[in-house]
Amino acid sequence: MLSSFLLRSCLPSAIRSLPKKARIRNMSSMPGGLQPASVVVLPRSLAPAFESFCQANHGPLPLLGQSEPDKWMLPHLGAVVDMRTICPQFQKYEFGTCTGILASLEKYSEQLKDMVAFLLDCSFSLDGALEQAGLPRRQPAGPSYTGAYKTTVPCATIAGFCCPLVVTMRPIPKDKLERLLEATCSSGGKQGQPIHIGDPELLGIKALSKPDYGDYLECQPEDIPVFWPSPLTSLEAVISYKAPLVFTSAPGCTVMIDLKDTISPSSCLTSEMVPEVHAISKDPLHYSIVSASAVQKIRELESMIAIDPGNRGIRHLLCKDELLLAALSLSHARSVLVTTGFPTHFNQEPPEETDGPPGAIALASFLHTLGKKVSMVVDRRALNLHTKFVEDAVEQGVLKTPIPILTYQGGSVEDARAFLCKDGDPKSPRFDHLVAIERAGRAADGNYYNMRKMNIKHLVDPIDDIFLAAQKIPGISSTGVGDGGNELGTGKVKEAVKKYIRNGDVIACDVGADFAVIAGVSNWGGYALACALYILNSCEVHGRYLRKAIGPSRIPREQSWTQALPSVTKPG
Repeated sequence: MLSSFLLRSCLPSAIRSLPKKARIRNMSSMPGGLQPASVVVLPRSLAPAFESFCQANHGPLPLLGQSEPDKWMLPHLGAVVDMRTICPQFQKYEFGTCTGILASLEKYSEQLKDMVAFLLDCSFSLDGALEQAGLPRRQPAGPSYTGAYKTTVPCATIAGFCCPLVVTMRPIPKDKLERLLEATCSSGGKQGQPIHIGDPELLGIKALSKPDYGDYLECQPEDIPVFWPSPLTSLEAVISYKAPLVFTSAPGCTVMIDLKDTISPSSCLTSEMVPEVHAISKDPLHYSIVSASAVQKIRELESMIAIDPGNRGIRHLLCKDELLLAALSLSHARSVLVTTGFPTHFNQEPPEETDGPPGAIALASFLHTLGKKVSMVVDRRALNLHTKFVEDAVEQGVLKTPIPILTYQGGSVEDARAFLCKDGDPKSPRFDHLVAIERAGRAADGNYYNMRKMNIKHLVDPIDDIFLAAQKIPGISSTGVGDGGNELGTGKVKEAVKKYIRNGDVIACDVGADFAVIAGVSNWGGYALACALYILNSCEVHGRYLRKAIGPSRIPREQSWTQALPSVTKPG
């Protein structure tokens, strides 16, 4: 196989010997000078659709340009390239099947008269970024190029072009992740940002040791797999379309070209672009990316909601970045289950306090805005009350459409698993994030207490069992929002509750969540989660990471999270 290095040394003289004949439309913002590209040659009738397909899937298919039919000379910086002979190795596809490996396309000149060549940018060098970050380059296990993998992530479908995303992977030591991302984003711009960091099964990759293209790059125990989109996605597009005749450059082979009037990506990152990496799940392992400036805004938000109007001593319960991590996890979620309800006024009807439901509705509203599925689970005796809350929210325009309201009576671990998963199968969860906002939490003795140490168990359904079951189901994360330590999910900080909160040794919730958002008023925590999601949605670094991983965003940016949020006061 000829490498890009060999092409770099031999092409200039070959280029100078070719006549100047044709034009190419320049569609790139990549640096000038010699740079690698892959080639796809399609029938003229498919050219508009393939161009649109590349534009809709710019991450794996950054389009440099295309030839005109029957004009195969592509000029760059005063020289031209004959696309029929420039590539060291072509693959021939007939109806989606590779039927030959070719050294050139010259003998297909007649067919090529009605075909168009596309150049896809391969200039971003992961190996160069590794070197810039001070990380040693690793060689694949075999003699071929570094492996690439087909995923279960679908590309945007355009006019019959429909295929899975193909990615390449590099194993990176955990403590070097941010250094690498700074290097890749500064040297490769938008192309340098990965699409996924963590468990390959989240992309549908079953075994890293068995790449679909090339050879495996071995992971060490301290390594985290990091994935970038691969131009080999174009081969999957060609295979899936099943056109009568298509030519592509062979995997691992690139052409070296020059481009005029192009701009290098900036090597100086602003705070809006400096990436930070944060772990949001251990099972499955999953990291998210966000800009340093967005992190700072969310940390300021976390400080704002930590004001303690009741002087309960909640500062002792605070854990840094819980709001940030909860919001990042919710940002990646597709289906969210929200619960609320604390019947502290047990001698009144209804016994619920006003803290909790407004924050839950506000969060549900913005999750809807982000295109996520949202459901609520509440106490059965309070079903009509919460149904009225949702109806009023729809009537006032806070919610666009009603959200399903569920109840759970419990009974066993199997019941909780059946509630969370389709047919009780942990591999098919209905929800990937649970959120409790001012929801009564079960204490160590099995009872439920208000802050005055009054037992309210007779008013509370065992929704805690759902959170406990979720802890054993990979792929479901959870967040608890509270202001006193007796709320569902705050079991994560129960030792601090027992030590610093009045009656904490009795009232402390024993059921923890992955993230515990502590606020002076729990509604503030719900509002803060919505605000943090808004900040993440406005963050280019995070938004690009999401769009690459899950497809084009459906978020209407003109809709504001501030619409008609209800205001409440915390009861004494």
